[in-house]
Amino acid sequence: MRVLHTIRSLNPETGGPIEALRQIAAVNMRDGHHIEVASLDAPDAPWLKNFPLPCHALGPGRGSYGYTPRLVPWLRERADAGAYDAVIAHGLWQYNSFGVWRALARTGAGRRTIPYFAFPHGMLDPWFKRRYPLKHLKKWLYWPWGDYRVLRDARATLFTSEEERRLASQSFPLYHANERVVHYGTSAPPPTDASAFRKEFPETIGKRCVLFLGRVHEKKGVDLLLRAFAAELVEPWHLIIAGPHDNEYGQAMRALAQELGIGHRVTWTGMLSGEAKWGAFRSAEVFMLPSHQENFGIAVAEALGCGVPVLISDKVNIWREIVGDRAGFAEPDDLAGARRLLARWADTPADERAAMKKCASDCFAARFDVEQNARKFIEVLSE
Repeated sequence: MRVLHTIRSLNPETGGPIEALRQIAAVNMRDGHHIEVASLDAPDAPWLKNFPLPCHALGPGRGSYGYTPRLVPWLRERADAGAYDAVIAHGLWQYNSFGVWRALARTGAGRRTIPYFAFPHGMLDPWFKRRYPLKHLKKWLYWPWGDYRVLRDARATLFTSEEERRLASQSFPLYHANERVVHYGTSAPPPTDASAFRKEFPETIGKRCVLFLGRVHEKKGVDLLLRAFAAELVEPWHLIIAGPHDNEYGQAMRALAQELGIGHRVTWTGMLSGEAKWGAFRSAEVFMLPSHQENFGIAVAEALGCGVPVLISDKVNIWREIVGDRAGFAEPDDLAGARRLLARWADTPADERAAMKKCASDCFAARFDVEQNARKFIEVLSE
């Protein structure tokens, strides 16, 4: 197949969809499919320099919405030429999705129709309605004229779990979509050890490490993690927070760690990649993500792939699969739930922890290995 993915930005700091897109596309290309990406980035954006897929940068897009007048004519020109067999619009509330609808949902006489697929990536989760009511009101006013039509006219709307699909219809009226669940995944981790990470962060050597890896953002529940860690675990437990934290919330969390008296037991690594990133997983006894909303959690799958059990909230949409496979524990996304997660793990006997590590690896292989899920993704596009 010839597939075009459209996305607001390919900046890796904006979250998991970019990494998932990259990995799924890599498998599809190895299988002989032709994959391209169109983003609303400026052509000279630094993260495009080494991006591993053919990329068309059609920006710079204006503001967070990313409006650019180049997108729709560019898509229509390629539709007329029959350049692609399918187009994927990643995300909602951004111009790349609405631009795909404008270009492909209405076609003139004689113009070839290319089916497009909407991929919301959790952006229809009702948590956003509860947490940001003013933003939700603005989206509600925009909904009938914008993303409602994007979903309505898509060949299919793709969800990464049954839980995400179930929640999607609860945020807005007039919801209409041809729903399909396409499981996400990530590559099996490389055979690296913890040495690169421990060399850079020697304070973690010999400690029982709890790892958080992801954006330091309020929806991830980092404040709950810090408070629960301070309340439940003492030396030799150590907390690793790996991810971008150079924002107001991140600085507030660093201050909170000091206030709680655990500043010396928390390592803030910033964003990790390569051997250092995998070394962080190899250094961890357990991974924790007490998120208030998580569509999939690519780092959760990466932890499982490294044989690291996970402690997650029941707002991480793959929690049922993980608990069912005995690969981790899940609790509500509040302080009491976060404390129970750490207490349950600390009280788990050593032989049961070892068994859970094996279950974590098995869970990854059965559910979240990108090789099999990328091929199922193409099957859905081909139907």
